[in-house]
Amino acid sequence: MEYEKIIIIAYCAVLVLMSLAAFFLFGKDKKMAQKGGGPKRIKEKILLGSCALGGAIGGFFGRIVFHHKTDKKYFSITIYLGVVVQVALLVFLCYVGFTDFGK
Repeated sequence: MEYEKIIIIAYCAVLVLMSLAAFFLFGKDKKMAQKGGGPKRIKEKILLGSCALGGAIGGFFGRIVFHHKTDKKYFSITIYLGVVVQVALLVFLCYVGFTDFGK
């Protein structure tokens, strides 16, 4: 297996794992918010950080499924931008890995 394909597989694994983490973080924070939460709630930095570090797709679906943080514009902008960047990078890696780009 060529190194390009290994990089693509590793990047896909990061996207899947971080998306699952972000999805469940949004769900847990929503549940905590409904119970009154207090200081034990998940910080917004953690939610946005999980989205920025590869979990934007999971954060996107987590917001929809749990209807959480949907009124906050900076969450929308960060998550939408994250989805675009992460998908664009995946498309670029696939282009490089599965074509004769640079050879």
